[in-house]
Amino acid sequence: MIALTLYSRPDCHLCDVMAGQLEPLVRGRAELRVVDISSDLELKRRYGLRIPVLAAADEELCQFHLDRERVERYLATASGPGRER
Repeated sequence: MIALTLYSRPDCHLCDVMAGQLEPLVRGRAELRVVDISSDLELKRRYGLRIPVLAAADEELCQFHLDRERVERYLATASGPGRER
């Protein structure tokens, strides 16, 4: 199954909004993992105030707001024949 990671932190309104929009979009198509960057110094350095950031493997798909079209394209491409992630 395709794995997506949402980099987030507590009390982040944009993070909550993106997570809520992602859940129905990826249901049954990808596994969504939410990672709290506040407890990881390296992630805080990498993402800082740019959160939320949605990533797949090493590719950032969107930040701040959900780019539904890009996520849909990624899911369609990644789930194609021979493309298990």
